[in-house]
Amino acid sequence: MTANAPLLELRNVVPSFEETGLMPAPYNLRIMPGECAVVDCRDFERAAMFADLCSGMVSLTQGTIKFMGLDWAALRDRQLNALRGRIGRISRNSSWLNLFGTHLNIMLPHLYHTIDPFDNVVLHATELGHRFGFPGLPTSAPDRLSGADLARAACVRAFMGRPDLLVLEDISDTLPEENILPFFEMMTAARDRGCGVLWFVRSAAAWHEYRKAVNIHMRLLDEGLFPMRVV
Repeated sequence: MTANAPLLELRNVVPSFEETGLMPAPYNLRIMPGECAVVDCRDFERAAMFADLCSGMVSLTQGTIKFMGLDWAALRDRQLNALRGRIGRISRNSSWLNLFGTHLNIMLPHLYHTIDPFDNVVLHATELGHRFGFPGLPTSAPDRLSGADLARAACVRAFMGRPDLLVLEDISDTLPEENILPFFEMMTAARDRGCGVLWFVRSAAAWHEYRKAVNIHMRLLDEGLFPMRVV
């Protein structure tokens, strides 16, 4: 990735409609290091599919998507895994595995995508857990946790490993109010070191307090992705 290059760039991207249900219209988006792009989208499934699209998980019929200067379509599995290891994601559906404790769910993506020593991963996860109100990492299976604790755990998992891009689906309805400020602080700290943010929201209330720090405002509708004015 060269200096002053976009961190994430969608250029005239047309996703496979059969695979995604997204409108086969050209999508364009460019996020520079440290920028925050807010995307209004009331449809959970559409937001999740667009997040998959930006993460190189969707077939294209036209256009290119580059992350850190690399074209997702040109990479092999090992390269894809390594690059996805640079993305911290909060998923609305969360993809929790109830066969494992929540602590392992939090750490497994990072252990899979990186070569960080296990003890370092545990320490970092525990420190993040404290930031989001856990006394330690929750070891119960995810289906035994409350919605609020799952939202906290999702935040911990997303910020693991100093990601270069945060892809955040809206969990503002389940994240406890006392965790909103730590969420903003962690997001700002990540941006200060060059991490970009792609943040899907369902209402203005979700990002009202962070509005002045937002660089890009878009709206994802049935018809495509449209720029809005940041006010």
